[in-house]
Amino acid sequence: MKWLAPALVVAVCLLAVGARSTEQGPKYLSPGEVANSKDGKLLYIVAEKSDELLVVNAQTGAVIRRVNVGHVPRGLSVSVNGTQIFVANSWSDTVSIIDAEKFEVTGTVRTGYEPTSAVPDAQGSTLYVANRLSNDVSVIELPSGRELKRLAAGRGASYLERSPDGNEIYCTHVYPVASGPGVTPRSEITVIDARTQRVIDRKPLPNVAGVFHSAVSPDGAFVVTAQLRPKNLIPLAHVEHGWVFGNSLALFGKGFDGVVQVPIDELDRYFTVPFGVAITPDKAKLFISSTGVDTITAISIPNLLKFTRTQNHSFANDLSASANYVTRRIPVGRNPRGIALSKDGKFLYVANRMDDSISVVSTATDKVVSVWDLGGPKEITPLRRGEQIFNNTKYSFQGHFSCANCHIDATFDGLQWDLEPDGFGIDVVDNRSIEDLAGTQPYKWNGGNPDLPTECGPRTEKYFYRSQSYNQQELTDLVTFVLGLPLRPNRFRNHELAPAQERGKIIFERTRTKSGSAIPEANRCNSCHSGSKYTNQQQVDVATGKPNDRSPLIDVPQLTNVVYSAPYLHDGSARSLEEIWTIFNPHDQHGVTNDLTKDELNDLIEYLRTL
Repeated sequence: MKWLAPALVVAVCLLAVGARSTEQGPKYLSPGEVANSKDGKLLYIVAEKSDELLVVNAQTGAVIRRVNVGHVPRGLSVSVNGTQIFVANSWSDTVSIIDAEKFEVTGTVRTGYEPTSAVPDAQGSTLYVANRLSNDVSVIELPSGRELKRLAAGRGASYLERSPDGNEIYCTHVYPVASGPGVTPRSEITVIDARTQRVIDRKPLPNVAGVFHSAVSPDGAFVVTAQLRPKNLIPLAHVEHGWVFGNSLALFGKGFDGVVQVPIDELDRYFTVPFGVAITPDKAKLFISSTGVDTITAISIPNLLKFTRTQNHSFANDLSASANYVTRRIPVGRNPRGIALSKDGKFLYVANRMDDSISVVSTATDKVVSVWDLGGPKEITPLRRGEQIFNNTKYSFQGHFSCANCHIDATFDGLQWDLEPDGFGIDVVDNRSIEDLAGTQPYKWNGGNPDLPTECGPRTEKYFYRSQSYNQQELTDLVTFVLGLPLRPNRFRNHELAPAQERGKIIFERTRTKSGSAIPEANRCNSCHSGSKYTNQQQVDVATGKPNDRSPLIDVPQLTNVVYSAPYLHDGSARSLEEIWTIFNPHDQHGVTNDLTKDELNDLIEYLRTL
């Protein structure tokens, strides 16, 4: 196995240590994904917060081994022959390769930015890795660990699933295409031919943003994918009508005319966020985990197929449809994410991320028959309580959505929303990242909320959740969690700036135009974007206001990790950093940029990527 070069190992370790330094208190496990050993006697579980792979006895639930891996592990898979385990370490940009007999890391390979899933081909000769922040799939040669190439994927490439015959790999994406305001969101499922290592299809997902796990039927006949259907183009006042998020499945394969989308919600109950998917070996049942409502949904596959194939109209938004195929809602632990069936299909294992536990569900009775404690800390800190609140939908009307719907994995969703407090059709705003928010107040794009208790408290209760939501302690815990969110590693930031980044820094800090004229202080890049987080926390007019905005003034956003949060500007109208100045700055009111050449603008952007 090819190990990382020593310099890269040091860099990865420093990256992980830097991220860990903001974390204090008990080290929770936060199990995210679960998989079976080849013989079915063991379960493998990734613990996102303790940076471990847990090896669990599938009969007793006892943790028998712990293997240290990289930072914030999210992806998990097992080779077809069962001899290797692959763990995608999202904040280390690596995959740990683990010997399934000795339970030792035998190799660590580099990937793209923020790997979230890693799946080997059927022969075990090639590893495919979905990279969330570089929007691609790494194709890695095994056992050498050499990256052969990158395959262009949709935005936020995250979860991979291999077909039973090993010929195809399906990649989903948590972020939609950056299309700008007023455009219906869309995503895709990227289909890769594992024999030729090429993308052979892109299954379109209209009206979809937020696509998670897939499952392929045992005979390979069809694919089921968990997804969100946000209704972000209409005012948020429609909470009580079920028109904010639709929780649904995408189905395609034999017998389907393209991709068919089916809801899993009911008329007055919502099951968000749909995350894990599993199909029983006999194709009788389908299970979906819903992270915000602590529930597993059981679906009759024969009923589902019959219903979808006998309809002659779209029913993606029909909240009465699920009664035709949903057979049971199974309560489990807090924030269920990854799920896996036992080898014989008799049990479903559910990773309860906020409980540090595994629920064992009988697939015959659709009831929980056991709960395994994985041994996480028993003390529940305010930070942990806040995280539980952030991910739970019980505070909103009919359990419709939670903070985590719009801030996927505590980031953002890449969408623009018509939020009711500003008036219908007024101040349509882009969703901003919420990492490392301390010291960046006021909040909202217009700076209307002076602090996070105001942002997350009465405003959310009245205008978003349409429900009496947090008490004072819950609000305090929620704010504690949000303010404690660490900044993910910046992959463009090194110890020293590259030449292009140095040139960009000079442009960012310049006080005169190329002709020698003085640039007014208020129009210098580093005047508004000043301080440790590159914001002066003021409201300014940079001429990017739109006719439906109440005021041209916008809050100066922080620029830390701005490279990851496209689209840009207050309403998401700039699809890239370049568009901010090539399209939306004709009169040099958002910094002086019209005297820059294409190469100089590229240098400026290269510097901004490092912030």
